[in-house]
Amino acid sequence: MQTKVCTPFFNESDFPVILARVIGTVWATRKDDRLQGLKMQIVRPVTLDYKDRDGFLVAIDAVGAGVGEIVLVVQGSSARQTAVTENKPVDATIMAIVDKLDVT
Repeated sequence: MQTKVCTPFFNESDFPVILARVIGTVWATRKDDRLQGLKMQIVRPVTLDYKDRDGFLVAIDAVGAGVGEIVLVVQGSSARQTAVTENKPVDATIMAIVDKLDVT
């Protein structure tokens, strides 16, 4: 079976907040102590009409999102600004679940 390698996610300066779909969960029993109890989700970026884009990212879930939900993801220092991720070694955080987009 051939494995398709996904390219890294976006440069945070190009996309400060990323619209994405949760596509899976990461289970890691051995990790930094400061990550204990945090849920790690795999997210794939989407367009404004919810079509998948290339790439993926593992993000800490600060809001309780589930697989299939559309979410907003922040990277870099912004990822460490939620109550769940403050002073934690994270670089991407799901900080909102999107209920609806209204694009004009």
